[in-house]
Amino acid sequence: MKETYNPKDIELQVQSYWDEHKTFKVTESTSKEKYYCVSMLPYPSGKLHMGHVRNYTIGDVISRYHRMLGKNVLQPIGWDAFGLPAEDAAIKNNIAPAQWTYSNIQYMKKQLKLLGFSYDWSREITTCSPEYYIWEQWFFIKLYKKNMVYKKKSAVNWCPHDQTVLANEQVINGYCWRCDTRIERKEISQWFIKITDYAEQLLNDLDTLDNWPEQVKNMQRQWIGRSEGIEITFAIADSNKSVTIYTTRPDTFMGATYIAIAVDHPIAEYCAINNSILAKFINKHKNTNFTRATIASIQKKGISTGLFAIHPMTNEKLLIWITNFVHIEYGTGAIMAVPAHNEHDWEFANQYNLRIKPVILNIDGSQPNVYIKPMTHKGVLFNSGEFDGLDNIVGSDAIVNKLLLKGIGKKKVHYRLRDWGVSRQRYWGAPIPMISLKDGTIIPTPEDQLPVILPEDIITNNISNPIKIDNSCWGKTIIKNQPALRETDTFDTFMESSWYYARYTCPHYHKGMLNTKAANYWLPIDQYIGGIEHAIMHLMYFRFFHKLMRDAGMVYSDEPAKRLLCQGMVLADTFYYIGINGNRHWISPVNVTVQRNEKGQIIKAFDQKNREVIYAGMSKMSKSKNNGIDPQIMIKRYGADTVRLFMMFASPATMTLEWRESGVEGAYRFLKRIWKMVYQHTQKGTCQKLNIEDLNKNQKDLRRNLHKTIAKVSDDIDRRQTFNTAIAAIMELINALSNAPQDTHQDRALMQEALLAVIQMLYPFIPHASFKMWIALGGKSPIDFTPWPIADNTAMINNSKIIVIQINGKVRSKIIVTTEATEQQIKNMAIKEIRVAKYLNKMTIRKIIYIPGKLLNLVIN
Repeated sequence: MKETYNPKDIELQVQSYWDEHKTFKVTESTSKEKYYCVSMLPYPSGKLHMGHVRNYTIGDVISRYHRMLGKNVLQPIGWDAFGLPAEDAAIKNNIAPAQWTYSNIQYMKKQLKLLGFSYDWSREITTCSPEYYIWEQWFFIKLYKKNMVYKKKSAVNWCPHDQTVLANEQVINGYCWRCDTRIERKEISQWFIKITDYAEQLLNDLDTLDNWPEQVKNMQRQWIGRSEGIEITFAIADSNKSVTIYTTRPDTFMGATYIAIAVDHPIAEYCAINNSILAKFINKHKNTNFTRATIASIQKKGISTGLFAIHPMTNEKLLIWITNFVHIEYGTGAIMAVPAHNEHDWEFANQYNLRIKPVILNIDGSQPNVYIKPMTHKGVLFNSGEFDGLDNIVGSDAIVNKLLLKGIGKKKVHYRLRDWGVSRQRYWGAPIPMISLKDGTIIPTPEDQLPVILPEDIITNNISNPIKIDNSCWGKTIIKNQPALRETDTFDTFMESSWYYARYTCPHYHKGMLNTKAANYWLPIDQYIGGIEHAIMHLMYFRFFHKLMRDAGMVYSDEPAKRLLCQGMVLADTFYYIGINGNRHWISPVNVTVQRNEKGQIIKAFDQKNREVIYAGMSKMSKSKNNGIDPQIMIKRYGADTVRLFMMFASPATMTLEWRESGVEGAYRFLKRIWKMVYQHTQKGTCQKLNIEDLNKNQKDLRRNLHKTIAKVSDDIDRRQTFNTAIAAIMELINALSNAPQDTHQDRALMQEALLAVIQMLYPFIPHASFKMWIALGGKSPIDFTPWPIADNTAMINNSKIIVIQINGKVRSKIIVTTEATEQQIKNMAIKEIRVAKYLNKMTIRKIIYIPGKLLNLVIN
């Protein structure tokens, strides 16, 4: 062991050892408990960012810890390689997306290896490889044959910038989740998978995910949006037609004053056949973005159909309106409007001067003034005929029962969740394996023609799909001796990322999508790690796909992952200057020199041209604000172990992390300090065996501190997953060790025990330095499979206690006594204590109050 800590030499040597010995390659084994840890696979964008580093360091810490517990640990890695960012980047650089993607993978793989993650690289997956997506195509065909897949023309979310369809989950407040462009509604034919068939399972099984964050589960519950209500059929006056509405508030049934239908409801389309005004309104509002946010914010507009629905209990005529705030895919696409008790209905009624009829009393029993605002709380019914005086529960049941008896009501469960649209109109994706025959029949690609391979040598200079153009040879084929056309849409890339974790268990299996034996050895995942931004996209599809594979007999578990950790974002300082055109020019914090006040706050900043720049606070690392920190620069400057240690220490894993190079420097100093302690200890030669029975009080206290730290760090990493507090506890122990005497053989033997345990506890965080220090201390090599230290319960028992000494009820001192000390012995020690004795001079002790093990109060006068 060299005296000076030099991460460059150490880390490359240790990484070479791991590669040469295939340290982290695993196979299925019944002799050990398995542990499967997966971090969400990266998109090969070109370079790792600090969000990647944080995510994968968390996974590596957990994996290394469980490997030291003696488990058979699988930690794989792969590449989510298809998708729009690569295609756009390739267009800008005038190269093929495949070339761009594979080049990025090679570069990012080197970066990952520099960080020393304990991956089984033999299981590496690249989702744009035909060897991977052949099974995705094969499974899609199986789902099609099971009637779980269909194609239809429907109104979809269209991103005009990316020129592709988006799933509902990919629309954030009316904007594209990727490029932040306002989406449009567009009629297009596309492929769907029936995720709604699994809505109830996806909802109910959330209750089994005890180790998933409640926030994620609640987001999924809200997105699935289960509601129990009743469908009510209203006859339409002077016709043989009817309109069926869905409501979750039957208690307000007697307050309905009009019917609102979606612009694409069949009745709306029927009315518009010979009415150009209605047709114009419908065409204008077909592009309404139906999200909660947009429905709440848009101005409610409508047009009368001239038709009237007959209220089945009052026989009142309710005018039917075509509106822009009712969605055809929610419920039945029609609602009974109760403006007195619903904000949207009330807003529309005021817009068109429609009747507002209150039927629910205020909480205090008074009648609501619904002309000022709607009363949306539940309460006692009034103005409702035979149902007056009933509360909302009893009233709802009574109204529902009467509707059921009349044969015009049907209890119904509805979901907000919609089927998953998996078609994308872009080139760089897995081809959808369907074929259109000349006669218009659509059939699956014959299995012996799989995979349908996407050509990888295409360079495109625009955003249209090159395999869609008329003269593309790729789309033309011959099936059943007749000309046919391949589907030119590609899969949503969430398809690839929905099952990759299962393919990791058998990446080289060629007889099927999964090797059932291997898959069910490793699955379900024991620990999954990724950002909470995936709660209603990837994490929903991932759960759904697992259930599909279960029902196909490939996996036996109901859920893909037992435990989920959602790491927080990484923030960094942002700086800019104003250009001559008034635009902000963002400067990387790496290229900025700052001046701070006594509180550490930035008061001035200058770029490399000595130009004063404006400090804009901390924000998420991003290209747009040029505040991303290149991990490779930090590794070169401080070493991978320092970067890993800082990432785990600077913040709880689930909270945002503020990147500060001063904090990185602090982590680097700590590493040099522990390295120096180990070096100085080993230079004194070998140690004798520790004699636990012969420890003095100070040695016992130090050993107690050591084993309490082991217990705390174990709990922090395992149960609590608070890695920052684990590191803080180790640092506190190091402080105690640095002050410990090294005069006797017992002192040195105790230091040996402590340093070995410290290096074991630090190993998941700083594996390279720990590897070297472990060897220097004489530990069995390699440390990678050394058992995790076990806290000695007997060492943690404290045979002394602190007694508070009071005089006339006021605390005057504290004394340390053995646990066996009697009350008399404690009294004798107390009166001799110097800070107590001065109060007893010439005074008489009138009474002694003793609370065993805690307090002694001397009453004097």
